[in-house]
Amino acid sequence: MGHTAHSGRRLNIDAGDSLAVQHVPGRVGLPVLEVEELRHNKGNAATYGIWRVRGAAGQAVLKIYRPGAPGYTGFWPTSTEPTHWNYWRRESLAYAEGLTSTVYAEAGVSGPEMLETNVRADGMVELWLDYVPGIGGFEWSPSRIARFAYELGTGQARWTGRVPDLPWLSRGWLRQYLADGPPLSVNIEDSDWGHPDVAFWPDPVRQRLRRLWAERNQTLAVAQGVERTLCHLDVWPANLIDVGGRSVLLDWAFAGEGAVGEDISNLILDSFTDGLMDPDLLPEIAEGCVDGYLKGLRDGGWSGSEDAVRVAVGACGAAKFSWFGPAVLGRAVSNDVGSSNYSQDESAELVVKRVAGLVTLIADWARVSGSR
Repeated sequence: MGHTAHSGRRLNIDAGDSLAVQHVPGRVGLPVLEVEELRHNKGNAATYGIWRVRGAAGQAVLKIYRPGAPGYTGFWPTSTEPTHWNYWRRESLAYAEGLTSTVYAEAGVSGPEMLETNVRADGMVELWLDYVPGIGGFEWSPSRIARFAYELGTGQARWTGRVPDLPWLSRGWLRQYLADGPPLSVNIEDSDWGHPDVAFWPDPVRQRLRRLWAERNQTLAVAQGVERTLCHLDVWPANLIDVGGRSVLLDWAFAGEGAVGEDISNLILDSFTDGLMDPDLLPEIAEGCVDGYLKGLRDGGWSGSEDAVRVAVGACGAAKFSWFGPAVLGRAVSNDVGSSNYSQDESAELVVKRVAGLVTLIADWARVSGSR
């Protein structure tokens, strides 16, 4: 990308604070009039920050990535290993090499347009993306979410059994995530499953969740044995925008090899983990997403077993969220709501009640997938 004379600038965020940038794209223009920090996972070691930047010519989203955070002790570690589940440069490479604009394009799904990406003098990487105003995924109706699931199925059908050989795509994402990601935050005793604060969950559900957590590697093995495709691996409403009827998919930092149905299981469950969607919609969204995805696979030319995909959705969802029930249990025992950047919950008791349907689905998926 060509640079002009206005490289190496500091942008004012608020009184007494500023943001250093390597370059301001011409599509944004100078002077910069407003810089607004956007909600994101601040616990991710790879993410320095995300901002909406408004200039004289237009708006853009600026994401700055770093190879690591000194002294980091959280549950979202990054790495300089290209196949790592949270490789710090993956998203900027996915945009720069055109993956985000082409991989599901025939199905009508793409990322925002990339304006430019720059390696800074301090070693961090700037990614400037077109700002796309639209209707965020948490405002979508169940039918709109199901339509996206259909589009994703159509888009992923062409990649079944033939994931591109790009060196920076994630490989074995789910296995790595379970080994050194957020599941490590769980700190419970086996006796905690009888704690009165989680008695709202039926006993069979609690017992299945307990077994799932103890034997999560068996569930993972089922998920890993499923037909592979090219996945996004962070599909949830916060990363979806409807722009004039077109589906825009954000945050491609995890993209890589994954199971057919893996993205759909995450879309279903992660729509409800943080209390940003009415939990009563869970059955409708779950059914609509699976049915839509299967129809999309068929229309995209895939000819595999629908029953196998349903098992895959269950196994992937149960494996990835094997820690969710135990984490909520731990918060209930310690009366700690948690520290998610997205959660709307006000007490551990409310969390337990709100996610009752969600943990029941996770427990059912573990059973139906054959892993438990």
